[in-house]
Amino acid sequence: MKVLQEKILNEGKVLSGDVLKVDAFLNHQIDPVLMQEIGKEFAKRFKEENITKIVTIESSGIAPAVMAALELGVKVIFARKRKSLTLQDNMYVANVYSFTKQETNEISLSRNHIDESDRVLIIDDFLANGQAALGLMSLVEQAGASIAGLGIVIEKAFQDGGKKLREQGIRVESLAEIASLDNNAVTFVQQETAEVK
Repeated sequence: MKVLQEKILNEGKVLSGDVLKVDAFLNHQIDPVLMQEIGKEFAKRFKEENITKIVTIESSGIAPAVMAALELGVKVIFARKRKSLTLQDNMYVANVYSFTKQETNEISLSRNHIDESDRVLIIDDFLANGQAALGLMSLVEQAGASIAGLGIVIEKAFQDGGKKLREQGIRVESLAEIASLDNNAVTFVQQETAEVK
């Protein structure tokens, strides 16, 4: 997705060989026009899948998930990373290791909002080692719902998460695939290398 790649090049920042900071438009400050375009693109790619629900994880997956849900005319349910006083019982639970935060979180979804009748699109901001995706897939599978695929805003294709998921037969649609973050430069899969400003 060209507009997303341009945003990454102009406003993203490589912090190390494997960390890309995109807090200017995705995971702290949110660019609603970009999120709307991302939502439209996910809806276009999954329009034939009869999606009934979108599942994401708090918090950075929520904006693109809501925009895609708006386009598809479905609801979003997001997995919580923290326990809530209003959501204590009747939960599906999985453990997820965060590459960026270097910690394991217990994530959960209420059993009241997803069941075996749902056809789910999972959306997340990043795909690196695939742990968040696997955790979300586990929650959906515990509910007995079917998984149509994963919509990923930014995939770090140099890490093995996407490859492992595709090898399992999971449909993964990534809007920006990064081949490398070496030398403070973002290299997109099948693109020229460009310096991040």
